[in-house]
Amino acid sequence: MSTPQLISIILVTRNAEKFLQRCLDSIYMQEYPGIEIIVMDGASTDDTPAILQANSGKLTYWKSEKDDGIYDAMNKALGHVQGQWVYFIGADDVLTPAFSDFANELKDPGSIYYGSVQKSGRKYLGKLSPYKQAKIGINHQAIIYPAKIFSLYQYDTSYKISADHVLNMWCNKNQDYRFAFRDFDIAVFNDTGVSSLQKDLFFEKQKSRLILQYFGLIIYLRFQFRILKGLFSGS
Repeated sequence: MSTPQLISIILVTRNAEKFLQRCLDSIYMQEYPGIEIIVMDGASTDDTPAILQANSGKLTYWKSEKDDGIYDAMNKALGHVQGQWVYFIGADDVLTPAFSDFANELKDPGSIYYGSVQKSGRKYLGKLSPYKQAKIGINHQAIIYPAKIFSLYQYDTSYKISADHVLNMWCNKNQDYRFAFRDFDIAVFNDTGVSSLQKDLFFEKQKSRLILQYFGLIIYLRFQFRILKGLFSGS
């Protein structure tokens, strides 16, 4: 049998003692054998570092130090990746058993594979059209990236909440890569985090320009029509 491809799971934490062990346990329970875990903690002041120390035998790498936010920590973690594939999860999210089935679908290094997440007890998003990708974006908990993507791109930390959406926009225009959907619910997404409760105002100001640049004129015009329709309807 061939050796399974290695998936580097990146976990970024900050004062996550309430959820961290549950998240780690959901990774340990995966049947897929080729997983490494990299954790970057943002100098937590609760018991997060102690939990990481207690789990250190199962972690490929972890460190607790100050950072400039979630995406800065993600960029730091990418420097320790050894896998052919990269997956990001939040400490307050959990993997489902379907993650292992999804992992077995990783065949094409030119594909960015994505599935769905469960949100509030329901499947969230599913397969997205290019327009929906531009408008809404894919949950980062639903995506497994070829590691080579990150030799081209890193997260733009100017976007405090939506840098993952921006990165996917860049990828959309890169002709060497394509998004490939597989119908698995691979994680349970916590919808009470900062990305669900707040908007990235800098991103919102840039969004129309980014859609035009990375998705083209037709999708841009459709997006602009949606904005104008909302203005005239008062919504």
